[in-house]
Amino acid sequence: MFPKWIVLGLAPLLLAGGCATRSPELPANVGVHLTPGPGSIKIEIAGQPFTEYHFTNTPRPYFYPLLGPGEVPLTRRWPLEPSTNEEHDHPHHRSLWFAHGEVNGRDFWSEEKQFGKIVHDGFTELKSGRDSAVIRSRDSWVDATGKVVCTDDRVMRVYNRVDVRMFDFEVTIHASHGDVTFGDTKEGSMALRIAETMRLKQPKNQPGQGHIINSEGVKDAATWGKRADWVDYSGPVNGRLLGIAMFDHPANPRHPTTWHVRDYGLFAANPFGLHDFEKRPAHAGDFKIPAGQSATFRYRMILHAGDEQQAGIAAKYQEYLQSTGVNPKPLAAAKVNPTTAK
Repeated sequence: MFPKWIVLGLAPLLLAGGCATRSPELPANVGVHLTPGPGSIKIEIAGQPFTEYHFTNTPRPYFYPLLGPGEVPLTRRWPLEPSTNEEHDHPHHRSLWFAHGEVNGRDFWSEEKQFGKIVHDGFTELKSGRDSAVIRSRDSWVDATGKVVCTDDRVMRVYNRVDVRMFDFEVTIHASHGDVTFGDTKEGSMALRIAETMRLKQPKNQPGQGHIINSEGVKDAATWGKRADWVDYSGPVNGRLLGIAMFDHPANPRHPTTWHVRDYGLFAANPFGLHDFEKRPAHAGDFKIPAGQSATFRYRMILHAGDEQQAGIAAKYQEYLQSTGVNPKPLAAAKVNPTTAK
């Protein structure tokens, strides 16, 4: 008999085909198109490639490549493609993904020793459209012994925008197999590994040309562990100044989140690592979901030209709030007390 994670891994082959829909009158170069394959969903915006959602033969689903304006790649190629001019560190940093380093004591972040896997169970919706496309999926978080620790539902929506590349990622964690605790560790959670040339620091600690800024005006290395509504990481790629912003939704637990954003290119929203980020006592950041209940986390990613000022990221965050029924904040909002957490 196959281990459960192998059986679950076969589900995409049964569920991926035939799920994508679009209006018959929608031309190939209009709107956002989803093209299902045996192990990934290809996503195109107005006939141009944007990304692929990979869901089989991997310890956890991920998006790769992630193409910004002009179809320029904004995430690291390695370890997904051979690369001689990139750092070969942290092989679990696959472009864009969601995971965490301690879930009921199991490691779902790295790929060392007895690590857990996030196994794709199937799609519940794949829908192309003129204004946006949506991917809905289900996953099981399976530890190294084959035990399901929890499950999730994901909603990933890609928008047809002229000015930026924009998509939303929503994940609902279900305590479907008993209590679930996301542990207090910096290793997580909604994460990107940016293109090498965008880094704040280059190999051997040489200064890079990238820059980081958050919604509170904190810059570069000082953004690590700080609370903010959003963070933007920008730098040169193929001779152009490009950037990625990530927004934390106000309804998320512990909003505004703390950020695990590094000078070497890791860029992650992590509301759980309070011991590391804020020097709290051990386990201060533990987040428990009682059996039978769930918790939802929502994020928006903006891939843009220029820096955060040129891309109008602060205004786009207000747009994000309005689009989800939240009253916009003043652009000059007061700073958050870093010792306060919900």
